[in-house]
Amino acid sequence: RQQKWKSSVSTEVKMPPCDFVPEKYKSYPYERMKQIREQNISPTLQMYYKKPLLLHQGHMQWLFDYEGRRYLDLFAGIVTVSVGHCHPKVTMAAQKQLARLWHTTNIYMHPSIHEYAEKLTSLLPDPLKVVYLTNSGSEANDLAMFMARLYTRNFDFIALRGGYHGGSPYTLGLTSVGSYKHAVANGFGCSTTMLPDVFRGPWGGSRCRDSPVQTVRKCSCSEGVCHASDQYIEQFKDTLNTVVPKTIAGFIAEPIQGVNGAVQYPRRFLKEAYKLVRERGGVCISDEVQTGFGRTGSHFWGFQTHGVVPDIVTLAKGIGNGFPMAAVVTTKEIISSFAQNLHFNTFGGNPLACVVGAAVLDAIEEDDLQKNSEDVGTYMLLQLAKLRDKFEIVGDVRGKGLMIGVEMVTDKESRHPLPPEEMSQIWEDCKDMGVLIGRGGLYSQ
Repeated sequence: RQQKWKSSVSTEVKMPPCDFVPEKYKSYPYERMKQIREQNISPTLQMYYKKPLLLHQGHMQWLFDYEGRRYLDLFAGIVTVSVGHCHPKVTMAAQKQLARLWHTTNIYMHPSIHEYAEKLTSLLPDPLKVVYLTNSGSEANDLAMFMARLYTRNFDFIALRGGYHGGSPYTLGLTSVGSYKHAVANGFGCSTTMLPDVFRGPWGGSRCRDSPVQTVRKCSCSEGVCHASDQYIEQFKDTLNTVVPKTIAGFIAEPIQGVNGAVQYPRRFLKEAYKLVRERGGVCISDEVQTGFGRTGSHFWGFQTHGVVPDIVTLAKGIGNGFPMAAVVTTKEIISSFAQNLHFNTFGGNPLACVVGAAVLDAIEEDDLQKNSEDVGTYMLLQLAKLRDKFEIVGDVRGKGLMIGVEMVTDKESRHPLPPEEMSQIWEDCKDMGVLIGRGGLYSQ
């Protein structure tokens, strides 16, 4: 099978020109770097590729390795570099603030946290107008769970299978991707429900997704009716009726699942799920760590594509273009229950982070990056769909804007995942042609 599809693929690619010249690499030799990695850096931080990349410099969509080789970065530091490597506007803002004030604690006022809080919350609908700044997505989701439990005075959470919400001991209960689970007690008070995956799940058809590209599965639904959504909601009701108490703390979901491979739900699913959760006294959390900041193209926030307004929104990754920052945005009512006792974050909302965050928002607006996500993403999705139609091993193409997944299979009928050795070869070939892509899904394909 491998030779059949390989013989029809051209690996003679020509990169678009780039007039940026990287600096000369002056650090340790490659082999010395590998030695340090093996001796002094935790092996949990796995590396990609048979010959791991040693990257040296970045410029917008490009990365350069220690030998000066140029790569087109389609993975963006795991969906994080939202406006381009070393974007001049963001870099300049950071440099100016570095010379003025790096850090002071939030028991004092400083201009940047107030300016940024106003700017960020102005982009969210009422009543989501209060922000608590943190340093990472895991930390933000951890805090969102804490807030929900304090506010509702309930304990139990529901998350979707295949969801990734962090690796801290608290959020590991919500994360439902087996390779991230450790053999320690976790997840007390966290239950998962069936993932409404219209490609791999039991139900789904050719009109379910909010995407320019639909599944090849047939759909017999009439206008305004979605059989798949109804069936997945029945499964959600079953979870509510069997594994959690009558009242719950909340439900968390990514608008499009990221780590699990850009999985999209039927259009009406989240709206119905939110309603059921609120009937049980729970709050609804939208994990926008990967879908936020215009990445989906049509909207600034992923939850807007589902026609819902969550009670809590968590943000990270693209919020700082790679600077370690994150945020929880919620309502005054929810945050007031959290404020009854002290909760302090030393680095969250420090002057440097807030200046970087504000510059990222400006760059998104000035460079029209939300529209860019829609235009370039739609073009890519439609072109990738042609590959799906041409090759038996391309099972599904999905996504919205520049949140795109291509699911590789042995054949379209069985939908069995493409074996790791074949998937790895495609991945390596892309890298050798100068294109960096990510891997996700339960089967890394």
